Amino acid sequence: MEPGQLQSCMQDPAGLRDFIRANLPLVPVLAIPAIKLHQAGPESGLRRLDSSGRHEAVSPYWAYCWGGGLALARHFLERPEVVAGRRVLDLGSGSGLVAIAAAMAGAGAVTAADIDHSAATALKLNAEANGVAVSVVVGDLTTAPSPAVDLVAVGDLFYERKLALRVTAFLDRCLASGIEILIGDPGRQFLPVSRLSTIAAYAVSGFGDVKQPPWRQSFVFRYQRDVR
Repeated sequence: MEPGQLQSCMQDPAGLRDFIRANLPLVPVLAIPAIKLHQAGPESGLRRLDSSGRHEAVSPYWAYCWGGGLALARHFLERPEVVAGRRVLDLGSGSGLVAIAAAMAGAGAVTAADIDHSAATALKLNAEANGVAVSVVVGDLTTAPSPAVDLVAVGDLFYERKLALRVTAFLDRCLASGIEILIGDPGRQFLPVSRLSTIAAYAVSGFGDVKQPPWRQSFVFRYQRDVR
């Protein structure tokens, strides 16, 4: 497919669905075989989808599993009472791993939000492949009021300072509204550590690597008022 055709594919949901199906195989998530996702590999050609024209462009985040999301997904599946019957928002959902795990664990309703239209397309495909219902929202919810949910799940959103500040402000609004907040993260630099208590740790393998990465610890934290 020529570059111009690829850019048209990126703008066309049907074309993007076809691209994902053709280039990102639907495979079980490592250590969470109950969930299958369309995942990128060395031959997926995702760099060709970058609209900036930069040769060094990084492949889309949604095409890979990440440590925090893997920890949250395992936590929901191993402790279904955490989400059972509850309204769950997966913020920055990417491929939908956490949202799908929540739905499979018995959540009453699951919403997955991401700013990337491509992620939303992949998320819908993944939810369908796993036989679960997930409502998909495209947009930056960090600028919005607290949502009408019982639990907000946040995986891997503390990798950049400005983003971390926006997410933290949003989570503060959610906390003030009585919403429970769980964060999955391997311990990145911009985590609001004074606001976190660790409730679980999991050995996971998946940090955006297309090849088999080493196993590392990733954590599930409860977000709360300053614990210091």
